[in-house]
Amino acid sequence: MDFRDSPQEAEFRTRLRNWLAEIAGTFPTSGDEYWAKQGEWHRALYEAGFFGTSWPEEFGGQNLPPVFDVIVDEELAVAGAPPRPSLGYLVQGLGRHGSKELQQRFLPGLINGTERWCQGFSEPGAGSDLASLSTTATRDGDNYIIHGHKIWTSYSDVADWCLLLARTDSTVARHKGISAFLISMHQPGIEQRPLKMISGVTKEFGQVLFDGAVVPADQMVGEPGDGWKMAMTVVGHEREPSTLGFAARYGKLVRQMSARVDGRNPDELAWAAVEVEMLRLHVRRRLSEQLDGVVHGPDGSLDKLLMTWVDQSVGHAALAVGGTDDTELMGSYFYSRAQSVMGGTSQIQKNIIASRILGLGV
Repeated sequence: MDFRDSPQEAEFRTRLRNWLAEIAGTFPTSGDEYWAKQGEWHRALYEAGFFGTSWPEEFGGQNLPPVFDVIVDEELAVAGAPPRPSLGYLVQGLGRHGSKELQQRFLPGLINGTERWCQGFSEPGAGSDLASLSTTATRDGDNYIIHGHKIWTSYSDVADWCLLLARTDSTVARHKGISAFLISMHQPGIEQRPLKMISGVTKEFGQVLFDGAVVPADQMVGEPGDGWKMAMTVVGHEREPSTLGFAARYGKLVRQMSARVDGRNPDELAWAAVEVEMLRLHVRRRLSEQLDGVVHGPDGSLDKLLMTWVDQSVGHAALAVGGTDDTELMGSYFYSRAQSVMGGTSQIQKNIIASRILGLGV
């Protein structure tokens, strides 16, 4: 495989590098300051032509091959800039399951950053077992009335809209009774509570309580009971290599740590370097398959497991290099512990691999 840039890709990369040099240091890259300014960062990337590059032109994207997203991820990491906001799961979910009317209404603002979004999936009693969710949506004329409790909801404190899963039918099998909605976060009956992480960050995640919130029936995504199909599209995209822009950031962190060890060579750092390179090559291979039109389906669980192993190897290296006194490296270690839970636990990924790829237990 030839991983060198084409002339078009090289021109895009150079233009991006020049723009990043101009805005260097403008946007924070970690902590609550990063989360507080993420909306501004999103809009800055979009206005400069570096966000939504692979998404449909009719909704504000550029309809370029996904390799351009990879270039953006790589160059942001090299420049020490904040990562690209992760919204592809919403574009995929709406693009595949939403009506043309919903797509035209919501995708442009989502892509250009003028409307902020969150994802209302996980609940205190329904994390990995998402099908057991208990939030309800009850039909009332032209509306649905929402009651329930969501948790680990990214950006919930600043979101204008939420892609929400709720149960509309409790008389059918668990998966078949779930529907998806696009609900406004600016209304009575919604309470947002921040969640403080062990790293000290308070603005990344929240829990959201719905007590009589209203969503118009025409803002349901698909038909009643189609929510599970939409959810599988979303989580499948979260596990696909297109969202593994983390690889470039892992590599940058490993290089930074290597420059700090002063001749020491902790085993944890050496192993992290090997795993980061393995992930980088794996992402390139997956990208090549995507460009050939290959759809991976449950293979995304393999990608998710690999990313988890790499993230936690880098986290252990950060702890070995910085100890407990380096706040930034400790933050990397703490965050890596969540990787085996968020986006579907490692145990869930192994079950998917066993049943849907290997055919075990069938």
